[in-house]
Amino acid sequence: MPSTPRDLVERFYHVVWNKSDEAEARQILSPDFRFRASLGPELRGPVGFIAYLRSVHAALENFTCIIEDVIVADDCAAARMSFHGVHRARLFGVDATGREIRWSGAAFFRTSGETITELWVLGDVEAVRRQLTPDRPLESFSL
Repeated sequence: MPSTPRDLVERFYHVVWNKSDEAEARQILSPDFRFRASLGPELRGPVGFIAYLRSVHAALENFTCIIEDVIVADDCAAARMSFHGVHRARLFGVDATGREIRWSGAAFFRTSGETITELWVLGDVEAVRRQLTPDRPLESFSL
């Protein structure tokens, strides 16, 4: 049975991210996959994405993505998300704190057939920074 954009979004988060399944990533991401993450630069291809996946899982133990809502239209999908993990390695210049951090975001997908071709994620990066450094005044963060 062919994958729908909703199926691909669910596999991307439930299997690729939450289980850190690199084989599934290679299967559902197109060879020309374009990825713009809120925690990093724009990446290309499954290999670039997998390096990012590894770095996030290294920094955030038990990193989990929760799909709150998905809207699909033709070959596009948008998901409202929440994320959480335990800060175990350097992130945003802050050494491990052992704190569980949580934040929200939105993800915008383009698909073609059985693969995801593009993904742009907008996450509440400031919420992450505030949780990593709760004693730091908000105005000390620069743009």
